[in-house]
Amino acid sequence: MANKILVETSARHVHLTKESVEILFGKGHELTNKKDLSQPGQFACEEKVTIVGPRGSIKASILGPTRNADQVELSLTDARTVGIAGIPVRESGDIAGSPGCVLEGPCGSVELKEGVIAAKRHIHMTPEDAEAFGVEDKQVVGVKLDTARSLVFGDVVVRVNKNFALAMHIDTDESNAACAFGEVYGELVK
Repeated sequence: MANKILVETSARHVHLTKESVEILFGKGHELTNKKDLSQPGQFACEEKVTIVGPRGSIKASILGPTRNADQVELSLTDARTVGIAGIPVRESGDIAGSPGCVLEGPCGSVELKEGVIAAKRHIHMTPEDAEAFGVEDKQVVGVKLDTARSLVFGDVVVRVNKNFALAMHIDTDESNAACAFGEVYGELVK
């Protein structure tokens, strides 16, 4: 499919450090791979946590493997639901100065001082994909979806890494707005 990119919906999820995994699930606990994700080495876990905000709580999946910092990725609707105000729209890993929350697991809880973001829509590409599409790492592009509610997503960041697989990630709010259900492809527009 020339110029077409698989568009995947990334629902609310949490990335955890090894230390937080042990606090939430017990000393020595290792995350359990439930399902491999499209990005090589990434997986959805059997374990779940509860995200607690000032107005409520919601359950969320954990994505593995463990990371160097805890991070909670919510849609803006999710953030409103639990009462976490002012979450920034950022690339994954850019958590400095973002709001925090409490994570609860079966064995304990972790209070995050920061780490709650809405993930900026992005495309994962290998260097070969980037060359084929004529784009570079960190370039901002648009992606057109022809669905029942077709639209063009602007401000899409291209992320290039040899370990990636070609896919665009949007959150559930964006997916619902575009009726991006099932297998959906987008067309890169510059």
